[in-house]
Amino acid sequence: MSNTGKYTGTDQTITGQHYLGNRGLIVFLALLSAFVPLSIDLYLPALPTMTEYFHVHEYQTNLTLILFFIFFSIGTLIWGPLSDKYGRRPILIIGLIGYTIASALCSVSLNIYQLMLFRILQAVGGSAASAVATAIVKDVYQGKKRESILALVQSMVIISPVVAPVIGALLLTFTSWRGSFVIQAGLGLLVFAGAVAFRETLESKSEGSIVQTIGRLAVVFRNPGFSTLLIIFSMVSISTMAFISSSSYIYQETFRVSSQVYSYYFAFNAAGMLVGPLIYIKLSERFNKFSIINACFAIMILSGFLVYLLGGKFGPWVFAVVLLPSTIVGSCTRPPSTYLMLDQQQEDSGSASALMSSFTTVMGSIGMIIASFDLGDLVQVIGALNIIFGLLCGGLWLAATKMPFLSSVRHS
Repeated sequence: MSNTGKYTGTDQTITGQHYLGNRGLIVFLALLSAFVPLSIDLYLPALPTMTEYFHVHEYQTNLTLILFFIFFSIGTLIWGPLSDKYGRRPILIIGLIGYTIASALCSVSLNIYQLMLFRILQAVGGSAASAVATAIVKDVYQGKKRESILALVQSMVIISPVVAPVIGALLLTFTSWRGSFVIQAGLGLLVFAGAVAFRETLESKSEGSIVQTIGRLAVVFRNPGFSTLLIIFSMVSISTMAFISSSSYIYQETFRVSSQVYSYYFAFNAAGMLVGPLIYIKLSERFNKFSIINACFAIMILSGFLVYLLGGKFGPWVFAVVLLPSTIVGSCTRPPSTYLMLDQQQEDSGSASALMSSFTTVMGSIGMIIASFDLGDLVQVIGALNIIFGLLCGGLWLAATKMPFLSSVRHS
């Protein structure tokens, strides 16, 4: 065992984290992975207020979300390979410093264009955390232990969408939208402290120039097993992020509820994201990954039909309830899909982690863009997206598992 503390047994792992410890490392990984939902959901309740404050069109305020996603995805593609070359810890420290400073600048923005710029800088800094988090999981954990840690971390991560809108709405009762970015700056400082205490987990650093290091992204993407699964499962985030980005308008403008009540409805659906990975852990004791994923896509399609037909007709509670199954299964597929993708790629963990984060973010951005178009009833748009991508991803999944390079997935 090297001084990084990685034990190569089938299911056991010693983290070697002198300051963080095993439980501290898991919490640290959850916080690293939570930068996207925390950076979005904490100020979602304030979007309508910000539109009025800056006297701009709704699409300009939504650009602060969309630009964050775009540059977050670009940033992960740079930080991930660099973490294979220079190590996880220095990349984390640099990115978290940038995120913290940019968050503070967001809180003092004088106009929507300054906010867009600072959100871009915030995205670039925060992307270092997301790019490295999954790579650390692969560095440290092995076998079944890796899968259980992925599920546990993702469950902890999903707590943030439950808590963040409630906190954001509460902040609006005694401060302006600027307070949400002050909270994000505080989060950056907290996780930065964790990064300082974090002990390097990368055993063997890649060689070559920076250009060659970033070029490893292409090498990883040319792996057909990895890239096929990457495309299929990243598209699931399209319908998820379409709902998240439009949720404040659906509840506050379509259903005419207050920002505080909206946060409760949003938390109800976000709680489904929380239990999804936990449900997967239980189901995986009796069923294989192939069967669980098949069932998830079928439920996603059914939920989409219920949202489309009933979601807008009987009030906000009906919408929240019929959308809940899709929310649960969307997060339920994350642990097995992440495990399967990592299993396809034995080297270049930073590049693989970066591609996974980037593709999910890009697809999420597409969902947000779709939701920002004037396509009619937003409730029906969300239902239709669940139907379309449930059918598309489910069909591609079934086709892919019949290909020679992924045939073993059917029995995993």
